[in-house]
Amino acid sequence: MLLAALWSLPLERRLQTLLVVGVATCMEVVGSILWGVYTYRLHNLPLFVPPGHGLVYLAGISLSETAFVRARPRAFVRAVAVCAAAWGLLGLTALPRFDLGGAIGVSVFLFFLWKGRAPAIYGGVFFVVLFLELWGTAVGLWQWHAVTPGLGLPMGNPPSGAMSGYVLFDIVAIAVTAWLLRVRRGGPRARERATLAAEPASSR
Repeated sequence: MLLAALWSLPLERRLQTLLVVGVATCMEVVGSILWGVYTYRLHNLPLFVPPGHGLVYLAGISLSETAFVRARPRAFVRAVAVCAAAWGLLGLTALPRFDLGGAIGVSVFLFFLWKGRAPAIYGGVFFVVLFLELWGTAVGLWQWHAVTPGLGLPMGNPPSGAMSGYVLFDIVAIAVTAWLLRVRRGGPRARERATLAAEPASSR
């Protein structure tokens, strides 16, 4: 399904999506299997999860590119910020599980909205993640632990700040794709300059 969705997209969007899948899969292995912040129903990493991250990213982009959002991008981002902050506040006051970890994640997400290069995309991803997290935990596909292992932070199920991880994947993918395309357009000399710039000064 992901391959079909990528087929007609421009190179930049395909690269971004594949990078999201790669980064997100690595973080899934760490967060679920190694660290144990959350657990899937069968205590593994389901095969649908890696491509699912790519589809979440594409769905978030599609939402951010609707006529409504394009006409009112700032209002959309403000609405996302209000929704995220409200969810974080509910996790600290009214929801069944005290969600301090989620509130920290919401703070990170709000910073991304304020300083990030693609806030409308992050906002679109927020609503997709909100739906998926509420649905996935409700039907028991995965469950967030009540306390973050090793940190002792209480969390909701799902935590209100879950979207911050997804947005981090997006930020990495957008930045790396931009770098790769600059190198590709610049030819061998640009690749050489990029390689030198990436090397530590002590190794030159």
